[in-house]
Amino acid sequence: MLALAFGGGTLGMALAAAWTGLRFNDSPSMPTGLYVRTSSESRSSLVVFCPAEPIAGLSAERGYRSRGNCPDGDEPLAKPIAARPGDIVELSATGMAVNGRLLVNTAPLVTDAAGRPLPHWRFGRYVVPPGSVWVASTYSPRSFDSRYFGPVKASQVREHVRPLLTAR
Repeated sequence: MLALAFGGGTLGMALAAAWTGLRFNDSPSMPTGLYVRTSSESRSSLVVFCPAEPIAGLSAERGYRSRGNCPDGDEPLAKPIAARPGDIVELSATGMAVNGRLLVNTAPLVTDAAGRPLPHWRFGRYVVPPGSVWVASTYSPRSFDSRYFGPVKASQVREHVRPLLTAR
């Protein structure tokens, strides 16, 4: 997910100031389009976060993320929140279920698009603790999300965004 860029000069600076909350997504795990920063988490929000190790290294090494401004030098990930504190997540070969409801397109894949082994998070039942969320894209079965790296800590979250104008 990239921040929108504007040209220089007074007009460019005014536009940038007015639109600093906009983000452009061109990753295949969510609809292409514009997303806007929100001041708080809502049911429709997505989180923008820098993954922690060892996932940060794996995703960078395999080219799942482009260059960016996370501590590892690559871009943050942006994913829909699938489960919040207190929710029950069940991860199995059929996918991720939250509070008993199986989410579409969340079955962990055995290999990535390049045919490399793709390890998944340990199958089991989890109660989401305070200060964490699980993220999953039901938009694409190839999304790199919590089915592979488990919960995301609040300390990793940079911002919340919501769709503004998307191709879907």
